[in-house]
Amino acid sequence: MNDIIIPKDDKNYNITVIIYALQAASFIVGITFLIAVIMNYVKRKDVENTWLASHFTWQIRTFWYALLWLIIGGVTTFIIIGFPILIVTTIWVIYRIAKGWIYVYDKKPMYSQSQP
Repeated sequence: MNDIIIPKDDKNYNITVIIYALQAASFIVGITFLIAVIMNYVKRKDVENTWLASHFTWQIRTFWYALLWLIIGGVTTFIIIGFPILIVTTIWVIYRIAKGWIYVYDKKPMYSQSQP
């Protein structure tokens, strides 16, 4: 029995990376963004009081703010202002995913100690 035991932090690190990947994949398969945030909420307790907790907060906020602005953009497309909102929201989500992925790769928290 050659079972490989992955330390808990490594599992949580991998889950955090997978969530960023699911967020990125949402540009092709939209439902993966929802799957990612569900995983955030399900696994949030496992990363509590670790540097990865800041990534979970970052990912969850990315989802909810993106959803808010996508709804606002979608509703206002009939008065033209919605299109720039949708474009800016898309760029913002790409930025958040890229920054988060870079920080997790560097094993850095998303926020300084003074921020939540």
